[in-house]
Amino acid sequence: MVPLTELVAGGDVVVLSGAGLSTESGIPDYRGPSGRARRAEPMTYQRFTGSAEARRRYWARSHVGWRQIGQAAPNAGHRAVAGLERRGLLSGIVTQNVDGLHQAAGARRVIELHGGLDRVVCLSCRERTPRAELECRLSAANPRWAAEGRINPDGDAALTDAQVAGFQVVDCDSCGGLLKPDVIFFGENVPRERVDECFALVGRARSLLVLGSSLAIRSGLRFVTRAAELGLPIAIVNQGPTGGDADAALLLDAPLGATLTELAARL
Repeated sequence: MVPLTELVAGGDVVVLSGAGLSTESGIPDYRGPSGRARRAEPMTYQRFTGSAEARRRYWARSHVGWRQIGQAAPNAGHRAVAGLERRGLLSGIVTQNVDGLHQAAGARRVIELHGGLDRVVCLSCRERTPRAELECRLSAANPRWAAEGRINPDGDAALTDAQVAGFQVVDCDSCGGLLKPDVIFFGENVPRERVDECFALVGRARSLLVLGSSLAIRSGLRFVTRAAELGLPIAIVNQGPTGGDADAALLLDAPLGATLTELAARL
């Protein structure tokens, strides 16, 4: 079995990160230890675009959840990954996360596979605006509305029907179109050019390092499959089994922060 330090020391490593990397920042994951209590169904693109009530529910929940997601800070794992990039050992980072914590830790070559919660896009004119601007507008439209709920991995909060009732949604300031977070919902495809960019990155790599992803869906697993087809060594650090275990040269079931901090110290 290839030691993790040896695999990373060779350079040209592509990192594929998932929700498990951000749990130490207080953001729960989907299928790992912190996500087991999750009960809410994720929003789909079809429901969001087809129902005003679904949009009201989404934005009310997301308005509450953003208070935690927007204030989350990078943890030791994010900082270690950024440090490996600064030392020239990483050729790129593909993240399935939408929290922006890789960039907040100082990483620069980051592809946000599923987009970012810190941006909002209009579905009519396609204008993108900072999430902070929308939060100010939502607060102004709902001056006496207040709710609290358990935060979900998607960046929203679990709220009751009574808590959602009366919440006012705002539309695009430029054209009046529907606003959506600049993330990929279930039922929505990742843009082809973004997928191609990730495949190209893997194609130029010497190895693939998977961090905190269960690889339970094709969105991330396809890059592990491609790496295996190319004969690249694959290392997976995750708490619990993953869909890519059969292709891995190295499997570590361990906390991400401590493991990556130790790795960075050894290199």
